[in-house]
Amino acid sequence: MNDTYITEEHELFRKSLRKFLDKEAYPYYSQWEKDGMIPRAFWRKMGEQGFLCPNIDEEYGGSGVDFGYSVIINEELERVGSGTIGIGLHNDIVIPYITTYGTEEQKKRWLPKCATGEFISAIAMTEPGAGSDLASIRTTAIKVDDHYVLNGEKTFITNGMNADLVIVAVKTDTKVNPPYRGISLVIVEKGMKGFTRGRQLNKVGLHCQDTAELIFDDCIVSSENLLGEEGKGFYHLMERLQQERLIVAIAAQIAAEEMIRMTTAFIKERKAFGKAISSFQNTQFKMAEMVTDVEMSRAFLQKLIHDHMKQKDIVTQVSMAKWKCTENARRIATECMQLHGGYGYMEEYEIARRYRDIPVASIYAGTNEMMKSIIAKNLGL
Repeated sequence: MNDTYITEEHELFRKSLRKFLDKEAYPYYSQWEKDGMIPRAFWRKMGEQGFLCPNIDEEYGGSGVDFGYSVIINEELERVGSGTIGIGLHNDIVIPYITTYGTEEQKKRWLPKCATGEFISAIAMTEPGAGSDLASIRTTAIKVDDHYVLNGEKTFITNGMNADLVIVAVKTDTKVNPPYRGISLVIVEKGMKGFTRGRQLNKVGLHCQDTAELIFDDCIVSSENLLGEEGKGFYHLMERLQQERLIVAIAAQIAAEEMIRMTTAFIKERKAFGKAISSFQNTQFKMAEMVTDVEMSRAFLQKLIHDHMKQKDIVTQVSMAKWKCTENARRIATECMQLHGGYGYMEEYEIARRYRDIPVASIYAGTNEMMKSIIAKNLGL
């Protein structure tokens, strides 16, 4: 499909990225899965080649390019494997908070090293007792003189083990009503007193993505690390969710396309009852259904990317895409594994990994049930 936002420069960039990933990612991905971590050396190589934080201005170490480059990076990393999502989170979810709400001093202090891969970033919202209900967070940040004292725990934090910078959603006012007006964002840095990491969580899938618990026990954070305005954290978070959910939809779309690609190749080669599995009508109908769904969601997604780049408010439509693309990918994973037969359940076949990795996409960045609630609310229901 000819994407309206893609230029010749974008395609040259994609070609360069694919060449890089062919050499530096694909051969090592299985080992990263076993290690439970993408090595920091890979992040540094990404930074050296200009594949980290491409959207930030050149004065802070970026390239100052449009969101189309981020789309390409996220697409190509997803083709390698879903465990690379931490890089997309760093590039297109965490760093935009700093570029949008950060002071000039904060930008100069953090952005250049984020672009080189020296700093890896994370965002900590979810708590053991608060997931989609952000207003229920209990982590507090009490102002004392020129610093905050943080206490609380966060869980399911992407890049949690590797992160050098963590944007933490905290309560700076525990008495205000409604509670969300007391939420602020502070940036906690690696090595700060009172900041420790708990377990690296043992997940069903995304094995090379370091997801962790973070603990703040009288953690001392300078007031200079307040991001945006105190008490406006909830609003800051809501303003950035459109892009976060769009990134998730893009990754799910590519995962679905990749599963169809590998399954198409398998059914043409695999024989049963003396002929290729692809010759059976049931197989053909299943593939026709999946390809149709993927093509239709691709067309919708491309329109949303274009509109997002034009800075349009498409929260409702992005909620639709996040829900539909992730649900498509979950269903396609099941169908494609079935078409692989017993081989689909074997670790040496990539479909097994994809089957494990994709379900969580319907949970993070707001559950799909939340997406439906947003859609319904914006329909006036």
